[in-house]
Amino acid sequence: MNKFLTYSVIAIVSSLVLGIGLTYLVISGKDKNASIETASQPEESEETAEYPYPPPSMDDVPEGEDGDLIKLGFKYVTETATALDGYSGNNLSCASCHAGGGYEEPLDLVGISKTYPQYNPRAGREVTLEERINGCFRRSMNGEPLPEDSQEMKAMVAFYDYISQNVPDGTTERPWAKLDRSKADIENVDIDAGREIYNKACISCHGENGDAGNLALWGENSYNIGAGMARLRTAAGFIQTYMPKMEIGGYSQGSLTDEEAMNLAAYINSHDRPDFPDKIYDWPKGDAPDDAAYETLAGKKGQDKEKE
Repeated sequence: MNKFLTYSVIAIVSSLVLGIGLTYLVISGKDKNASIETASQPEESEETAEYPYPPPSMDDVPEGEDGDLIKLGFKYVTETATALDGYSGNNLSCASCHAGGGYEEPLDLVGISKTYPQYNPRAGREVTLEERINGCFRRSMNGEPLPEDSQEMKAMVAFYDYISQNVPDGTTERPWAKLDRSKADIENVDIDAGREIYNKACISCHGENGDAGNLALWGENSYNIGAGMARLRTAAGFIQTYMPKMEIGGYSQGSLTDEEAMNLAAYINSHDRPDFPDKIYDWPKGDAPDDAAYETLAGKKGQDKEKE
């Protein structure tokens, strides 16, 4: 009797163990199949959808003279004020606006080589990539243009060509790096309100006097009046999209309203900065935007009509 009971217990336990084991195998098989199916049909990430042409890494730069030129160009765009101090007139670098030298937000430069030559309203004509680079040197860097046949210019172009190589030839727009200019009211800006926001959200990086190192927003070491950031709609659009870089003072990246970003841009650009003597020749076709920070010989949009 005891033997019969013992055998019965063993049989029951064995059945339970076998049943549990089979159940585990079935479930594991389903999970594995589900994993395989998911892996074979990956969902398109937001990054992939918005950034269709990832640039090659600097770790993959080829050996030889071409690679050396690309690396030199990367140095120039990330250390502009020191590496090209004979041409740069302030403490800013290309990376001050174009993070990582053009690899990252804000305002990445991936694909820039594929979109030039292109028409530039400020110049009133088609410009080359070299001319656009020199526009930044003369305005944003408040310096001198690079000779177009110089090693410095060739190195910068080589770097931009390198990070743009995955972008199709014939590309004319770069929606992944587009900056929407602010549509906020520029006639009734509140500079005092902008000052309050600056003291809460910007002062820790840009300094009390707006002149912190390679992040200077006004003064002799910042961009001059001819730079794009001297225009309120451009500056406000940049601020609203990308600033502040970290959560601070109750603000986080993208949290500023149109009005707040415009007031902050107005406060920043209310300060003195270097002049740009050739500014009067900008927008020669008379199509200067309403936020141009200066008068031009040709005037602004609709200016003649307003005088009639």
